[in-house]
Amino acid sequence: MGIWDAITDLIEAATPWTTAEAEAPAAQEEQKEEQEAATETKDEAKDEQPESESAEEQPAEEEAAEEEEDEEDEEEIVDPKEKFEEECKESKQCAPAKHHFDECVDRVTNASGDSEVKEDCVEEFFHLAHCASQCAAPKLWSVLK
Repeated sequence: MGIWDAITDLIEAATPWTTAEAEAPAAQEEQKEEQEAATETKDEAKDEQPESESAEEQPAEEEAAEEEEDEEDEEEIVDPKEKFEEECKESKQCAPAKHHFDECVDRVTNASGDSEVKEDCVEEFFHLAHCASQCAAPKLWSVLK
């Protein structure tokens, strides 16, 4: 990259009339196109086939639809970490951290909006999240092995 290219890039970046163009995620567009193409081909196939053939192919299409549903079910994997952390947040081990977090949330929600000091519960939240992670880690490793 030469000096001229660098200067050109700087000028293009500084000019207010340049437009930023963003593209949609390719994965979503491809999935939509595939689904539309699949439905179109199925509709066209049904129109072109005589009734005797479509009656024979109906069970095959139903099986294909069932297989697609099974694949969709397989893709929905539940993260065991989230389940273990929720259990740990409610456990006796993390009760002090949860108590402090709940008190802070009550204090912040009941505070008037006019006060100059704006308190948040970030620190208490992180203490609770750390406790839950520490509690869930051994359980998670036993499930993942």
